[in-house]
Amino acid sequence: MTERASLSQKISAIAESATLKVDAKAKALKAEGRPVISYAAGEPDFATPAHVVDAARAALDDPANFRYSPAAGLPALKKAIVDKTLRDSGLAVEPNQVVVTNGGKQAVYQAFQVILNPGDEVLLPSPYWTTYPEAIQLADGAPVAVFAGADQDYKVTVDQLEAARTEKTKALVFVSPSNPTGSVYTPEETERIARWALEHGVWILTDEIYQNLTYDGVRAVSIVEAVPEVAGQTILLNGVAKTYAMTGWRVGWMVGPAPAMKAAANLQSHLTSNVNNIAQHAAIAALTGPQDAAEEFREAFDRRRTLMVDELSKIDGVNVPVPKGAFYVYPDVRGLLGREWKGRRIETTLELADLILDEVEVAVVPGEAFGPSGYLRLSYALGDDQLLEGIRRLQALFA
Repeated sequence: MTERASLSQKISAIAESATLKVDAKAKALKAEGRPVISYAAGEPDFATPAHVVDAARAALDDPANFRYSPAAGLPALKKAIVDKTLRDSGLAVEPNQVVVTNGGKQAVYQAFQVILNPGDEVLLPSPYWTTYPEAIQLADGAPVAVFAGADQDYKVTVDQLEAARTEKTKALVFVSPSNPTGSVYTPEETERIARWALEHGVWILTDEIYQNLTYDGVRAVSIVEAVPEVAGQTILLNGVAKTYAMTGWRVGWMVGPAPAMKAAANLQSHLTSNVNNIAQHAAIAALTGPQDAAEEFREAFDRRRTLMVDELSKIDGVNVPVPKGAFYVYPDVRGLLGREWKGRRIETTLELADLILDEVEVAVVPGEAFGPSGYLRLSYALGDDQLLEGIRRLQALFA
């Protein structure tokens, strides 16, 4: 490739999704016949609820669904999202404040494109989902990691945010429940952060895709419910993927001030146009239909969460904060580092994850994918038997 024909520096700098990379490697090994157990992907193992699939089948009988539809989403789906936003986030919005996207990742990408200018800084609580820093940099922004460890239940404080704020600070990413940690901010913590952002005129991008997956009687209070005045500088990101086991349907959305959503819709009109109409009808059924299956999923996740925390905690050198939401545990495994395992000196969680896959054929995601080394992310969105078998292998490896 010649210098004149070189690739874009911006795109070439994008890192591959670490979670998808680990999951792909695990699936490739499984295809070779190896008994790999993967905790890598944030993907429910359940089938999409039957009434949702039925709605998609019915949509195939209407030729209108074979045509272009409004780039920002079908009116019926936007209405369902309006109702959900009021019900679960406590925020009343109009349909023109909603843009339906091809999964939550497109909503994340478009949100940063809409609000950032070159050089703007985005405060990014760490540990963070792998896509956030890449999406920020694609919008010519600069991610500023603000780390909170297991001793803080992986939740940042206002004091930390204020210490990281500069004149270039444009936005804050707020995620509760969190991927990768499963932490949920209390209503009081959420309110303090919202009032800090309001005081300093900082945009908030709040990813609420796990808001319906909480445990122990905990409720994830939306930042716009905690402080309604902050809605004018907040973009809410959400989707059907996690709650309804619909990761492959690719339906997400963004909700925010009308001018920002108009800009996002304009971008989407050139980027992808409308989301698949059949998938949109499925999403309508998910949001407006029976919620029994979604509750059954949540109860299963809760059971698996308890099992995983209890069993991982039996490994000496592993500290497991109890997650209150999502479907991940994020153990602090620094007690396993700086030691020799199976004849290999292990100094980082990148090396630890490789060791685990090589020695006991278990796939986990190292902390380096989400921030500092010293941690692992394990999803409990997989079958109960596999979940327990994988942890038994880890217990044996580190005995």
